[in-house]
Amino acid sequence: MKKIIAAIDRWSTVPVSVVGVSGTRTLLGFVGLMFYVSQYADRDYLFGPQGALPWEEFSGNIARNDSFSLYALSSSEAWFQIVFHLGMIVALLVVLGVGGRIGLALHWVFLWSIYERQTVLLDGGDNLAYLVIPMLLLTRCYDRFSLSAGLREKLSRHIPEKLRSISTPLHNIGVLAIILQICLVYIVSGLYKVQGKMWQDGTALFYVLRVPEFTFPGLSHLIYENDFLVVAGTFTTVIFLVYFPLGIMVPALRPWAAVMSIGFHLGIALLMGLTGFALTMVACDLVFLSRGLDEAASHGVRLIRRMRSRPPQGAGAPVENYPAATPTSERAQGT
Repeated sequence: MKKIIAAIDRWSTVPVSVVGVSGTRTLLGFVGLMFYVSQYADRDYLFGPQGALPWEEFSGNIARNDSFSLYALSSSEAWFQIVFHLGMIVALLVVLGVGGRIGLALHWVFLWSIYERQTVLLDGGDNLAYLVIPMLLLTRCYDRFSLSAGLREKLSRHIPEKLRSISTPLHNIGVLAIILQICLVYIVSGLYKVQGKMWQDGTALFYVLRVPEFTFPGLSHLIYENDFLVVAGTFTTVIFLVYFPLGIMVPALRPWAAVMSIGFHLGIALLMGLTGFALTMVACDLVFLSRGLDEAASHGVRLIRRMRSRPPQGAGAPVENYPAATPTSERAQGT
């Protein structure tokens, strides 16, 4: 009973994976910004009122699907330009850590709007972003990698103590929701592949890499022409996807499972060109690497302090010794 009470107290007082979810927020903002920038030159053709999908047909699809999009509110060219550029600016602010939860919520609205405007450009990462961003709204994802962290800390002091006391449990619930969502993605994907004949006989990678849309010229053929790489890659993919949730349940295996997942999805980005999907998955994997990111940030801070404390060349002033960074609550609890 005492252990249960201690676990509950810890859950309600110690925020977990603050650095991880901050990295998730930053990278998800970057994925959205990358989408805007990559399509910027062709924005009129792809998203404009008189583009590839005429506004009348697009607005009709939105009505039939009971969905919404800011681009469906008006067929005006000026309105399109305003919404598009505002979405790009909001994505940049999310990357920089400016705007807080309101900015992140707006980013979700703009992303949904532009993804609905031209669905043929999507690669699957949009579905995960739709689900994860609302979960991030519960977390303290602006505590790190944020230009407005200092201002937010000052403003939080004026918030009533009762409201501040629930921020940690809500944060931990949001982190747990992201973890469960990622595990669900892996399990469903792995079990779905297990049922396929090509995944069972070890030839799936051969056929996937020969699809023109998923081929990297000059590299993909080196894999699908090698029988060993095809069979090993196919079976390794299935085993990894099915057993990933078990890996993150073991603290000692958690960072290795996360690193393998990041490498796996970077390979997808390179070989198959699914950059948005891959980076979205990598962003969510950062939740499992919070401790490592925190240690890297601490080492970076100490390095910067040492560099600043060095005297100019030729000066005889001694180097000031700075104490090591104080361990954070996340490192103390092994998150």
